[in-house]
Amino acid sequence: MPASPARSASPALARTLRVLLLALLAALALLPGASARADGGAEADAPVRLVIATAGLTWEDIDAESTPTLQCLADRSGGGAMNTTSTTVVSTKRQGLETLHTGYRGLAEEAPRTSGIPTPPTDQWEQLPGEVTETDDPAAVAGALQDGDVVELIAPSVPDHDDPSREQALTELDGAVAAALEELGGCEATGLPRTLLVSVAATDPEHPEEVERTGAVASRTVGLQVAMDTALPGQALTSGATKQTGVVMITDVVATVLSSHDASADGLIPGQPFRGTDSDDAQQLAWDRSEAARLVDAATVPALGSWLALGVIGLVIVLVPALARRRCLAAVGRALAAVAPLALPVGLCASLVPWWRADSPTLALAGVVWGGCALLSVLVLAGPWRRSRFGPVGVSAALVAGIILAESAVGSRLQLSSPLGAQPISGGRFYGLSNHLFGMVLAAAMMALLCLFTAVRTPRARVLWTVGVGLAVAAVCVAPSMGADFGSGLATVPAFGLLALLVSGIRLRVWHVLALGVGGAAAVLSVSFLDWLRPPEDRTHLGRFIDELLSGELLSVIVRKLAQNIAMATGYWALALVLVLAVLASIAILMPRRLRWRRLAALDAAQPVAHRVRIALVVGAWVGYAVNDTGPVLIAAMLGIWLALLPPTLPDPLPAGRTTEQRV
Repeated sequence: MPASPARSASPALARTLRVLLLALLAALALLPGASARADGGAEADAPVRLVIATAGLTWEDIDAESTPTLQCLADRSGGGAMNTTSTTVVSTKRQGLETLHTGYRGLAEEAPRTSGIPTPPTDQWEQLPGEVTETDDPAAVAGALQDGDVVELIAPSVPDHDDPSREQALTELDGAVAAALEELGGCEATGLPRTLLVSVAATDPEHPEEVERTGAVASRTVGLQVAMDTALPGQALTSGATKQTGVVMITDVVATVLSSHDASADGLIPGQPFRGTDSDDAQQLAWDRSEAARLVDAATVPALGSWLALGVIGLVIVLVPALARRRCLAAVGRALAAVAPLALPVGLCASLVPWWRADSPTLALAGVVWGGCALLSVLVLAGPWRRSRFGPVGVSAALVAGIILAESAVGSRLQLSSPLGAQPISGGRFYGLSNHLFGMVLAAAMMALLCLFTAVRTPRARVLWTVGVGLAVAAVCVAPSMGADFGSGLATVPAFGLLALLVSGIRLRVWHVLALGVGGAAAVLSVSFLDWLRPPEDRTHLGRFIDELLSGELLSVIVRKLAQNIAMATGYWALALVLVLAVLASIAILMPRRLRWRRLAALDAAQPVAHRVRIALVVGAWVGYAVNDTGPVLIAAMLGIWLALLPPTLPDPLPAGRTTEQRV
């Protein structure tokens, strides 16, 4: 009797997934470390003497014809696109001006107690050795600088792009900067003191209190602003807070001012001093960063959604019995569902192509997504593993997890302003693995292992593969030069450790579970301590957690993260709905027989390991939710991956009238 297609393809499937997973492990071992990120730039030594603060100024506003002084200052400065907001829905100039002094975004007196902003606020400029003069009169700058002061010039603001007075406001701003520099010898003077020009907010409304409000989801309604530093001419600005070339944060400004005077902040502040990195065209890079960040949200849904729609069609075919019973149509449905998640890693790396420079950025981004997905789909669907029901799904899942991990491992240089990547406008995270990316990685890695286990059947081999993949995921998630994610490490060790125990045949004990939790915490704390030993400007979220621990802020950090988790679930109905669905799905996939999910029960009968993988997945999902501040997003990402990839692995529905379950 000839072997069934599924069985004849098992060796090919096993070989393919082994090659993919081994290639991932080898690549991660050979990838560069912290040097891959833009955190090795040179820091200027000259003390900051003049800080020019405006609002609403973006890099597209600066040109030699309409703003000659600003263009001159940009030509002799280092430049970067600056984030000015995070948990404020709209950032205003008065918020930005306070941030310049306190180092914390937003107004301390109006911030919620869970925000982490010290109240009352501390004016960090009081730590400077000299006097600080604040003025809105450009003519007063030269006199104050002669007295050795640090001068903060409050320059005119620029209104919104659709405001008819914007052009006139730009002229006034340029004139104010010109007047201030004229008394110092002009913009091109060799003796010009170190000057920072920063646009501290996107808006400067007449009644700011009417638009300032806080929320649990970061603002994506404002653009990146201009930042210049004359001590770093021709270089792209970066900082230890962003670790991205051409991008800085408003909280970095006060750190730059203090560091330039060899002064230390009173307590912890989130910002890090500006640094300069070599760039062929720093202004073009800053413009690119700003444009990509401005356009990516509107382009993401059409670009990714057009490809993901194929997966929806595939799922309908696979899940509707009347359609799934048609052999050829079912094969098409499984193929479409298997390749649909490829849009996620491709979208993450979309900045390989400067789509934002196209006449139609949305179409350009869609073209990048479709082109990348088409290439990966050939790999998923064309190999000998296609004869196994689990083959295309396993290869697709391995690619999703592998590409996301690899992008993070090389320094997160592609995801900035890409769909699903770090968004500099939000200012939450600029590098490493965000919670939604970790959710995708964990879900895809678990699915890849499930598919591999249909061909690799010995307990020892399954344990070795689980441990190997788990170590690779944990290494990238936690390594400071890669994922730099505290919460993902706390979830990865229990999830993969539990799966290793379940597939080993060892009877699970309570102390096993406790040991896994303690092991995860110990691993993350150890890496965090090693990161803390590095210089402050090189530390990541991990090392800064140790700073908070040593300063006695551990409880406030825990409360803040829990509060944000709860606020996201209660303040946004879509996320609340996702959580409810996730709870129901978690229960349902663990008891398919009781709920009469015949096809899922048939999968468990044919492949008992599938149920064990789902147990580990559910545990990892909810541990990840509990230890991260944006847990609902993590849950949504995991749910999405498994909703796409689990149905294609299910056995065909029984012919009409039959009730006996069949095997895969």
